[in-house]
Amino acid sequence: MSAIENSTLAIVGAGSVGTATAYAAMIRGAARHVRLYDIDAAKVEAEVLDLAHGSQFTGATDIAGGADLAHIEGADIVVVTAGAKQHSGQTRLDLAGTNVEILRQMMPQLLERAPDAIYLLVTNPCDVLTVAAQSLSGLPPQRVFSSGTVLDTARLRWKLAQRAGVAQSSVHAHIVGEHGDTEFPLWSAASIGATPLLDWERDGAPVFSRDELDGLTEQVRSAAYQVIAGKGATNYAIGLSAVRIVEAILQDQHAILPVSSVLDGFLGIEGTALSIPSVVSAGGAEPVRSTPFSSEEAEQLQASAAALKSVQASLGV
Repeated sequence: MSAIENSTLAIVGAGSVGTATAYAAMIRGAARHVRLYDIDAAKVEAEVLDLAHGSQFTGATDIAGGADLAHIEGADIVVVTAGAKQHSGQTRLDLAGTNVEILRQMMPQLLERAPDAIYLLVTNPCDVLTVAAQSLSGLPPQRVFSSGTVLDTARLRWKLAQRAGVAQSSVHAHIVGEHGDTEFPLWSAASIGATPLLDWERDGAPVFSRDELDGLTEQVRSAAYQVIAGKGATNYAIGLSAVRIVEAILQDQHAILPVSSVLDGFLGIEGTALSIPSVVSAGGAEPVRSTPFSSEEAEQLQASAAALKSVQASLGV
C-alpha cells in the first residue's frame, strides 16, 4: 500500500466528538477533504460554516457537509461518532443497546456510499460496536476497527512522563483490552527509553513502585468519568486521538497503535474486539501477534473479553 493522495475523511455525527475530530483534522492537515454528516441539518450546517470560516488558517484542507449522505460518497475513511452520549454516572457499556441499534440502521447506508472505505468507530462502547459493524458490513476486521485504547494509552503516558520528568514520546507503555472498566496496562513490557519502568530513577532513587502504578492505572480508567462530570463530555483528546489514527492510515505509516479490532485467535480469543498494539496503515489495522503478555496480563485480557462477550450476547451481536 502507499499513502492515499487527495484523500477524503468523512465524519458521521456533528456532536462534540465529531466536530472536535473535524477541527483536529483541519488543523493538522490530516486529509485533503473533510466531510461532516449529521441528521440534524441546522446543527451540521452551522458547524461546517464555523469550520469553513477558519479554513484560511488551516492550509489546503477544505470542509463541507450537511444532512445528506451524499457527503459520505467515495470517502477513504469514515469515522463514526454518532450515537447517544455518555452521561455522568454511566459506563460505556450502558450505552450499548441504544448505539448498536443506531449502527444497525446506519451501517448499510454508509456502505452504499463508501464501499471501499476504512471504518473507524469512535462511538462508545466502541469494542461492542466494532463487532457489530464488522458483522453488519461483512468487511474484513482490518477495515473495521475502533479507536480503542489509543486515548487511554495517551493518558497513561502523560501521567508517567510527568512523574518521570521525561517527554511523553520517550514513554513506551500501552493500555490494552476493553476501552472501559476492564482495561489494563502492559506493565511487563513498559519502559522509559530502554529502561524498564520499575528501574527508572531520578536523583538516584526509584520513581515508581507497584502500588503507585496501580494508582495510576485507576486514574486512567476513571479519567473520562472525571471529565464528563466536570464538562459533560470528552471531546478534544478523543478528536485528536481519532485524527492520529486517520493520519496513520492516509499516510500509510505502519504505526503501532492500540486500536480495537475483532480478534481471531489472539491468546485464544475469538469474535470479540479488544485493543492490542496493532500496525495501522493504508491497509487498515493488523494486531501484532508477537506482543508479549505475562501470565497475569493474559488472564486480564481473557477477563476483558469475557465482560464484552456477555454484553454482546445480551444484544445479539
